[in-house]
Amino acid sequence: MSESSASSRTLPERAAAIATALAAAIVVIAIAIVPFLSPAWITFEQGRTNAAVLTGYSETDLRIATNAILHDLVVGPPDFAVEVAGAAVLEERERGHMRDVRGVFAGFGMLALVSAVLLVGLVAAARRMGHPERAWAAISTGMRWLIVGIVAAGVVAAVAFDTLFEIFHRLFFPGGTYTFDPRTDHLVQLFPFAFWMETTIVLGAVIVVVAAILAVVTGQRARAARPETTHGCAAVTPAATHPEGAR
Repeated sequence: MSESSASSRTLPERAAAIATALAAAIVVIAIAIVPFLSPAWITFEQGRTNAAVLTGYSETDLRIATNAILHDLVVGPPDFAVEVAGAAVLEERERGHMRDVRGVFAGFGMLALVSAVLLVGLVAAARRMGHPERAWAAISTGMRWLIVGIVAAGVVAAVAFDTLFEIFHRLFFPGGTYTFDPRTDHLVQLFPFAFWMETTIVLGAVIVVVAAILAVVTGQRARAARPETTHGCAAVTPAATHPEGAR
């Protein structure tokens, strides 16, 4: 596709390209988050951040508490009422915050699902219109912008992660519901600040890698699907240019 044809797109075509790019970025972020909700990752990261020492739980009790909280977060119902040695792991205020967290996760999950459906529909529509390269190019562009956004956020987080963490909570949770005492509250002992910092760093790296791969692959598909054009005018046959030779 030439630059002139790209610049001559209609407003709906431009809107479709932007929607395709945004939907692809949301889907990639959602897919990248999934592995970090697994017991394998959480067990690994809790080991790095000494959750057993902070809580005073044995490894067995730590797994019981953590796996129950994770189950209530991902599967439900959101009771978060797990007990260890007959005592509740989380106080009511901590359980309330986890219910808020589940609400945020559910909202983002719905957004990701809608984005996935929209993405499939937009790619299919581009194919029907005879311009599949436009969808692939939009996805490639979305991936490049996603990389820029994640890298920029990473630079800020490198010097002010605590500030970003606070801003995130202010945006998505009611004030005063997400502050806990690491000396006494099990929620921030099970998932200490270092847990979230390291998880966020690795998540960002995964998003960048996935987005970079998709940017290359979809960029190649866009070029491959781009219709071939002649330079200037339609090709002419030898018979048309040399009528005498055709006799």
